[in-house]
Amino acid sequence: MAKVTVDGIEVEVPNGATVLQACEAAGKEIPRFCYHERLSVAGNCRMCLVEVEKAPKPVASCAYPVADGMVVKTDSPIVRNARRGVMEFLLINHPLDCPICDQGGECDLQDQAVGYGMDHSRYREAKRSVKDKYVGPLIKTIMTRCIQCTRCVRFAAEVAGVPELGATNRGENMEIGTYVEKALTSELSGNLIDICPVGALTSRPYAFVSRPWELRKTEGIDVQDATGTNIRIDTRGPEVLRILPRINEEVNEEWMADRGRFSFDGLKRRRLDRPWLRVDGKLKPVSWGEAFAAIAARLKGLPGDRIGAVAGDLVEAESLFALKALMARLGSANLDCRQDGAAIDASRPDFYRFNTTIGGIDEADALLIIGSNPRHEAPVINARIRKRWTAGRFPVGRIGPAGVDLTYPHQHLGEGPATLRTLLDGTHWFTEAFRAAKKPMVLLGRGALARPDGAAVLAAAWQIAAGADALRPDWHGFNLLHLFGGQVGALALGFLPGEGAKDLGAMLGGGVDVLWLLGADGIDPAAMPPETFVIYQGHHGDRGASRADVILPGAAYTEKDGTWVNTEGRVQRSHLAIYPPGEAREDWRIIRAASEALGATLPFDSLAQLRAAMPLAEGLVRGFAADAAGPAGDPAALSDAPFAPNLANYHQADVISRASAVMAQCATTYGEASFDTAVAVAAAE
Repeated sequence: MAKVTVDGIEVEVPNGATVLQACEAAGKEIPRFCYHERLSVAGNCRMCLVEVEKAPKPVASCAYPVADGMVVKTDSPIVRNARRGVMEFLLINHPLDCPICDQGGECDLQDQAVGYGMDHSRYREAKRSVKDKYVGPLIKTIMTRCIQCTRCVRFAAEVAGVPELGATNRGENMEIGTYVEKALTSELSGNLIDICPVGALTSRPYAFVSRPWELRKTEGIDVQDATGTNIRIDTRGPEVLRILPRINEEVNEEWMADRGRFSFDGLKRRRLDRPWLRVDGKLKPVSWGEAFAAIAARLKGLPGDRIGAVAGDLVEAESLFALKALMARLGSANLDCRQDGAAIDASRPDFYRFNTTIGGIDEADALLIIGSNPRHEAPVINARIRKRWTAGRFPVGRIGPAGVDLTYPHQHLGEGPATLRTLLDGTHWFTEAFRAAKKPMVLLGRGALARPDGAAVLAAAWQIAAGADALRPDWHGFNLLHLFGGQVGALALGFLPGEGAKDLGAMLGGGVDVLWLLGADGIDPAAMPPETFVIYQGHHGDRGASRADVILPGAAYTEKDGTWVNTEGRVQRSHLAIYPPGEAREDWRIIRAASEALGATLPFDSLAQLRAAMPLAEGLVRGFAADAAGPAGDPAALSDAPFAPNLANYHQADVISRASAVMAQCATTYGEASFDTAVAVAAAE
C-alpha cells in the first residue's frame, strides 16, 4: 500500500493505483471525459490534470501511478488554470448549441464547462464541421460535438467485443466512425449513449422528445431477458419515454441490453384496454362484470381436472401466486409455465438456476456452453463472460450451431448431443482442460431442453459438471440460462403440474375444457383444440388474444408493482411507473376479482397481504450444496439431432418487442424480418 497526501488528506491506496483513484479515495472530485472506470485508460482529454509536488508540470491523474509519499494538489492556481486551458481547447470546435442539444441538462461537458472552465472564449475563427455518421436505427450521431474522448471506441472493442468504431485521419481532421458506414452489430449499442460525455451519440427514438427535468423517474427491473437488469423508467404523464440502466455490480454493473432499452414504444401499441367476449365467433367489448359472468357460466359444474392454466414468460410472481391459488380453490392442479416445452426438473432450485451467479463468472476459470448463444439470450451476461475472458486463462468451449460469434474466442466442440457423450466418457479433447479447472462452469441454454431429449440433455449437463468437480458447497458450476424475466419466478413458485395432473402438452391435447392463459403468447393458437374455452389475460393483442373466448386486459411490467426472479434466483422488486391504459388492471387484482365472481374468493385484498402469503423474499439465496443425485433424465437417451438457435429473432423475441416499431426497424436492418415485423411497421405508419 502507498501513502498519498491529497490536499492535506493522507490516504492509503494499493500499489499501482492511479493518482485519480487516490484523489477519489480522499473524497476529491476530479473532472474527466476520456476516463471511465470500466474501460482502459486513454489519457487523451487532459481534463483530470492535478499538481504533483516536484513534478515539472501538471500531470494527467487518470494515467499517472501513485508513489509512496506523493503529495497531490487538486485545486491549486496551477491546476485551475490548466483545466481552464484544456476546456478552452475542447470548446474551440464544439458547437455552442446547448439550448437545442438533446443532451442538455445531463451533459458532462456542459456541467464541467460551468464548474471548471472560463467565463469567456478567446477563439474567433470558424469552427470545424464534421459529417454525421450512420451507425444504425438506435443511435443518432451529431459528430461535430465529438471531443474524441474515444470512450465509444473502447467500449465497443473491450466490453461489447465488436470493434467496429475507430478514428480516421489525424489532428484536427480526426473523426470517429465505423470506417465503412454501417449499422453497429452489438446488442449492447445503447450503452454508447450513456458513456458519451457530450451530445455526439444520443438515442434516436428519444431525440428531442423531452428534457430530463420533465421526467418522472421510477426504479424497475428489465424482464425482456432473464438477467434481471436494474433499470430506471423515465415517464412523462401516461407514457414511457425512455428506459436507462441503474448500477448493480452483482447483476448488470451499469450496462443494459438493447431490446429492453429501446422496445418501450411497444408498450403503447397493440394494447388490450378493455375486456372482450367472443359472441357468435366474433369478439365484442364488454364490461368486467359481463366477462366474469361468462367465465363463471362456463366453469359452473365443471370438475377441477378439466380446468388448466398456463403462465407466460413476462409474468410477475404476485400474479402467478394468485392464479395458482385460484386454480387450487377450483380443484385444479393442471398448471404449467413452460410454454416452450422445456424439460426442466424443478424438484430442486439448483436444477434450474444460474448457480454460479452472474458476479461469480469473474471467479470461473473454464466454461462449457451447451445449446446456448448468450450473446442473444442475455447480452449483459455475455459481456460479463467476455470480461472474464479478457482477464486471461479462461478456456471456453461451445456445443451448438457452427459459425456463432460470441464476441470472444471459443472452441466449437460440436453441434449436438453427440459431443455430450464424448465429454461424459472423457474421450473428448476438451475434457482434460475442463476437468483441470478449479472453478469450471457449465452454461446450459434453456432452448436445449425444449426438445424431445431435453431431460437427457439436462441430466448429461449435470453429470459433466459433476465429473469436473464443479458441484461443491463452495462452488456450484451448473448454470441454466433462461430467456425471460418471468420464467424462474414461476418455477420457484411451483407453477407446474401437480401429482397426476396434466402438463401443457396434455392440456393442448384436449385434456381440459377451460384453459386460462396468463400472458401466455408463446403457444401456437392452432395448437389449441377448437372446443376448448380459452381465457386470455394479458396486455397485448398477440397470439394468445387471437384465440381467446374471453380477454381480460392486464398490465405490462412498467404498469404495476411486481416481484421478479432472475436467472440466478435473485428476487427483485419493480415499481409502478405509469398506470395501465383504459380499463386494464394489475393482473393479481383481476384474478382476485375473478375469484369472487367464481365463488372461490382468495384470502387477500391488498398487495401487502398477497406478498405476506407468497414464499419469496428479496435477495439472492445461496449456500445450497449439490449432492450426487442429479435431475431426472437418462443421458443414454440423447439423440443425434443438432441444437437449434433459441432466439431466431433477437429484436422481436417477446410480446412487447413484437409490438415495437423501433424493434421492427432493427429486425429489418439486421435481416431478422418476419410477419411480426411487417405488422409492427404497418401499425407505426
